[in-house]
Amino acid sequence: MSTALLLALIPTFFFVSVTPGMCMTLSLTLGMTVGIRRTLWMMLGELIGVGLVAVLVVVGVAALIVQYPELFVGLKIAGGGYLFYLGIQLWRSRGKMAIDLNGRPKDTGRWQLASQGFITAVANPKGWAFFIALLPPFIDATQPLPAQMATLLSVILTLEALSLLVYALGGKSLSKVLQKSGNVRLMNRIAGTMMIGVAAWLALG
Repeated sequence: MSTALLLALIPTFFFVSVTPGMCMTLSLTLGMTVGIRRTLWMMLGELIGVGLVAVLVVVGVAALIVQYPELFVGLKIAGGGYLFYLGIQLWRSRGKMAIDLNGRPKDTGRWQLASQGFITAVANPKGWAFFIALLPPFIDATQPLPAQMATLLSVILTLEALSLLVYALGGKSLSKVLQKSGNVRLMNRIAGTMMIGVAAWLALG
């Protein structure tokens, strides 16, 4: 990839990554409820999902999804339903993701967190749309594809990881403010409302 293309790629995908969306909202929510350390597992799943979407778009699998949209719709509805259930649990201060009323985050399973991030990334219609629209101009048909793909993924995933971390830190900061005022139940309800919003966005987007 040429230096000019790389210089154009970085700000383009930084803007896409840092813009509030489903994955960033999920990172903010988990940063608030389970803490930064455990949110890293969600980020891992999300980054794997984003990387997979990018690769599939480049190799043309997006055309298959357009041809058989019911597969994509089924994944979106299932993922949205699961996140909606978690949001209701949070709103009621119940479940593994809720902060207990003494202000302690619960020890949510790593696989559960990683799968949440992966499903949210892969089933995000706006993520597919962005990649379909933005990736082709950065692919040079005269150059070997594997080397270009490696460069694209390294830039995209680095920017995505930084953006997720910023949102998770914001959630952690909000958590500290609310815990100081004793509003743990309110914090669970804010997190639950955001999770329900992500679920609706995923299922209906």
